[in-house]
Amino acid sequence: MKLRGIPTTFCEGPIDDVVYRSLERYDDSRGWLIELFREDELPAENLPRMAYLCETLPGSARGPHEHHQQSDLFAFTEPGDLELYLWDIREDSATYGHCQQVTVGDSNRQLVIVPPGVVHDFKNAGKVSAWAFNAPNVLYAGEGKQSEVDEIRHEENLNSPFQMD
Repeated sequence: MKLRGIPTTFCEGPIDDVVYRSLERYDDSRGWLIELFREDELPAENLPRMAYLCETLPGSARGPHEHHQQSDLFAFTEPGDLELYLWDIREDSATYGHCQQVTVGDSNRQLVIVPPGVVHDFKNAGKVSAWAFNAPNVLYAGEGKQSEVDEIRHEENLNSPFQMD
């Protein structure tokens, strides 16, 4: 059964076009370095147009939301861990109706590319703040912040099928 093109139930499983890549931490006497991304390792359609860093406090969540055109290139490092939730609502996708939950951050440093049409959310279920770096391939609100924002928010819909545990 579907609600306006969105499945009402999801099955756990991989989601096509979501990219995961482990992030290596290099320690030396000065501290550490984590290479977040390299242009030569990314598909051209995912090259960033902007970047930001956000802190998510314990017990807080960001999402669920989706984009029509934007891919998000997240780097989850440290401090703290986040529970990343993904739901594939792309009707033309072989993994339509799939969902995933992955712990990312301090215990599992990951680069994750979330393509358009994949609803995503992350929640800090830990006791310390967690950081997420995002370098999307679309400018927020377009050139000069003069365009409509490419974001469909679901968090205020109490009947949304996009629920976190």
